[in-house]
Amino acid sequence: MLAKELDSTEYDIESPEKLRKLYKRVLFVVSLSQIFGGAGLAAGVTVGALLAQQMLGTDAYAGIPSALLTFGSAGAALIVGRLSQRYGRRTGLSTGFMVGGLGAIGVVVAAMMNSVILLFASLLIYGSGTATNLQARYAGTDLADKKQRAKAISTTMMMTTFGAVAGPNLVGIMGDFAVSIGVPALAGPFILGAAAFSLAGLVLFIMLRPDPLEIAKRIAIFKQANGHEKKTDSLNKGSNKSGLMVGATVMVLTQIVMVAVMTMTPVHMKHHGHSLSDVGIVIGFHIGAMYLPSLVTGILVDKIGRTAMSIASGVTLLFASLLAAFAPGDSMILLVIALSLLGLGWNFGLISGTAQIVDSTEPSTRAKTQGTLDVCVALAGASGGALSGMVVASTSYTILSLSGGLLSLVLIPVVIWYRWNKHHEGLI
Repeated sequence: MLAKELDSTEYDIESPEKLRKLYKRVLFVVSLSQIFGGAGLAAGVTVGALLAQQMLGTDAYAGIPSALLTFGSAGAALIVGRLSQRYGRRTGLSTGFMVGGLGAIGVVVAAMMNSVILLFASLLIYGSGTATNLQARYAGTDLADKKQRAKAISTTMMMTTFGAVAGPNLVGIMGDFAVSIGVPALAGPFILGAAAFSLAGLVLFIMLRPDPLEIAKRIAIFKQANGHEKKTDSLNKGSNKSGLMVGATVMVLTQIVMVAVMTMTPVHMKHHGHSLSDVGIVIGFHIGAMYLPSLVTGILVDKIGRTAMSIASGVTLLFASLLAAFAPGDSMILLVIALSLLGLGWNFGLISGTAQIVDSTEPSTRAKTQGTLDVCVALAGASGGALSGMVVASTSYTILSLSGGLLSLVLIPVVIWYRWNKHHEGLI
């Protein structure tokens, strides 16, 4: 009986009560994995640029680790999406986290050997964990109805907060631990990253059964076969391309702005005399703001709409960029506020954009499409990370932040155009 309950092909999809219980179970399992995943991704965000700066001896290429991490994330998003589409979320997500753990181990070895080539290669692989951490948010939506999707996304993202906030604040402790075993201090957080990503993968591999995406596919086939599809479905499917475009645009622009400003903030702080612990505190608040408001954001996205929250994202990112640009470099409080607003704006954009994408996809192609779009998001982050160091080296952190603010404004006309276009077609 238990084996039948865990088998996606045998699970009783005609029982609403069982499906509700399965939906809650999937959210719990994915949320548990996200706690570990959040701790894993925090390592690269917090000390990646500082490690590169130390090994390369220049600020000009301090943004390269972020770029490599996100390029690796782009490739992994594509692979994880296709693995999930073909073999289910369990296989795709657990594999992605395990590979990310291997990348973190590689970074530690690279730091010990002072090998820049190995560092760069390992950061590419480490990006798999970052991509999987984001891909996992989709797993919670597979069995959710349209009015629950943003809340499901936000629930899994909120659980990331526990690990993501703890990670940066363990920088000092992990640095001391690393030194005690003969490893460079800045590689310490990657030891935590290796363990965290591996645990996230194990949780999903062992507990994510039956597979939610496989169940969602069966439900879609069952509804179609039994005439439960609405007459408007063909019309809605025809509008998917514009919905996907807007959802992707929102996520891409928020990712560029967030990654660019976030990447160079630790370097900016070090230049103004802040300690590694200070950097950890600021990044901890930033990552907390990226994930902690998620539950409220999800409810707002479901209640007041994707468009309104996308506009809120652009406005919040603008204020964050302006504050980062003009705050004194030695002011911890203003930097904490600026980076917190940066994280909040990203949170608004990611959840509203993701909900728009889920609305615009069908189970038969959902994971593959989501993976492809996450490639665009990752490449956007890579561009922001790679260019951020060069912009700061040739101009200043202020110019970088102002550029981010200007870019965030592009969100507003894009989503207003989409809303007007849908209204004009009589679909809203």
